Amino acid sequence: MTDLVYIGRALLSVSDKTGLLDLARALHARGVELLSTGGTATALRGAGLPVRDVSEVTGFPEMMDGRVKTLHPNVHGGLLALRDDDEHLLAMAAHGIEPIDLLVVNLYPFEATVARGGSYDDCIENIDIGGPAMIRAASKNHRFVNVVTDVQDYGALLEELERHDGATSFAFRQRLALTAYSRTAAYDAAVSAWMAETLGEVPRRRAFAGTLASTLRYGENPHQSAAFYTDGSGRPGVATAKQWQGKELSYNNINDTDAAFELVAEFGTETPAVAIIKHANPCGVATGATLAEAYGRAFDCDRTSAFGGIIAVNQPLDGPTAEKISEIFTEVVIAPGADDAAKAVFAKKKNLRLLTTLRLPDPTAPILSFKQVAGGFLVQDKDTAGVPDLKVVTKRQPTEAEMADALVAWKVAKHVKSNAIVYVKDAATVGIGAGQMSRVDSTRIAARKAEDAAEVLGLAEPLTKGCSAASDAFFPFADGVEVLASVGATCVIQPGGSMRDAEVIEAADRLGLAMIFTGQRHFRH
Repeated sequence: MTDLVYIGRALLSVSDKTGLLDLARALHARGVELLSTGGTATALRGAGLPVRDVSEVTGFPEMMDGRVKTLHPNVHGGLLALRDDDEHLLAMAAHGIEPIDLLVVNLYPFEATVARGGSYDDCIENIDIGGPAMIRAASKNHRFVNVVTDVQDYGALLEELERHDGATSFAFRQRLALTAYSRTAAYDAAVSAWMAETLGEVPRRRAFAGTLASTLRYGENPHQSAAFYTDGSGRPGVATAKQWQGKELSYNNINDTDAAFELVAEFGTETPAVAIIKHANPCGVATGATLAEAYGRAFDCDRTSAFGGIIAVNQPLDGPTAEKISEIFTEVVIAPGADDAAKAVFAKKKNLRLLTTLRLPDPTAPILSFKQVAGGFLVQDKDTAGVPDLKVVTKRQPTEAEMADALVAWKVAKHVKSNAIVYVKDAATVGIGAGQMSRVDSTRIAARKAEDAAEVLGLAEPLTKGCSAASDAFFPFADGVEVLASVGATCVIQPGGSMRDAEVIEAADRLGLAMIFTGQRHFRH
């Protein structure tokens, strides 16, 4: 028994008309009868194609501004009828229901309406009803019915029909049904997420969805399979960037590039800033009079870790900066633009990927993040907090320079894995301690990094002398502050809130440090 299904009748009802006429012409050339609705039927007739209105099939006109047109037994019976079930065939004959062998539907542009900031009523009006209902019916009956929901599958459908002389195989219809169910699931997830955000509610059930951007060679490690999906939000970053050169991005490249670009966005576009990332942690961040200067200062923080890293800049990349970056091996550079000179420099580095976006992401824009755990997942607002209200809690007030460095350190600490300690001098990181179980260990590691950098740079002493330091969470004991003072830090910014705050402040006063409380922490796990 063959699993081939020949297509004699097709229902086409699409919001996105891309490729519609070529598909319809090819189907018509194979003798397929075309049924259609509204604007789709108008487009087909305008191209000289014979088309039968769905209203003729249902016996009812389109009504209620097109809300009711396909929700009818003559449509759903034609999609759902089992062609090998005698009772189904008798019911079709008794009620004049004709089989529909192919459904081509793409949905009202709900996601695009939300993305462009449509009003509440506009978004509601762009929630498709008939489309998802037909898609689910055709998908359920994929033993006999083909369902195409994506313009990208038009070519594959025509190739399949050519291969089987007007028919499709069961395996092909299964793949179409999978794509179709994935589309309706993603669509409903988008509607649910929008309503939850609009109403400020935590929904009883939460769904996330994305569109496949690429299958990846592997995940974090070669034995893990992986893929990259985009969420349709349009947020500037690795998902929306244009890649100018180099091999495809890996899982780790994408993760690190996102971390780098989100960090550099904290600095806006006014002053040149550069962030260098390795394994999702910054190993150097700095501002400068030019991008080239900012890169050099960021690179000097940890030249060893910068090798094979990811670099993000906050202004369009220029030739001189590209020349400096190209002096060592770099995996990815992402920037809000790049001039021809920069592209020419990087063209000589075939393994370097250059990505450009139209702008920086807004670090304060609300966005959800989620993390899988066994049996479920955690959902939270992304940490979009800016600089909070500051309170100096020590006898000594920070100088203007110390405060400026403290704020840079605070921005960077937000993007360092906890426990995090960041030393900054003259708006450049000079030591970063990340991801330790003990905060005092992060403090010591950051100091050791600064010592190593001084040795590489041929300096007599580390740049931590006179620096400001940031801690992503409070100091539980005074020992962390004592380490900061021992390496030359003169100012520290931290959330406060420890039961031993009084002891920590007393230690800062005794050691001559200025201490700033933010009342806000930046754990990042």
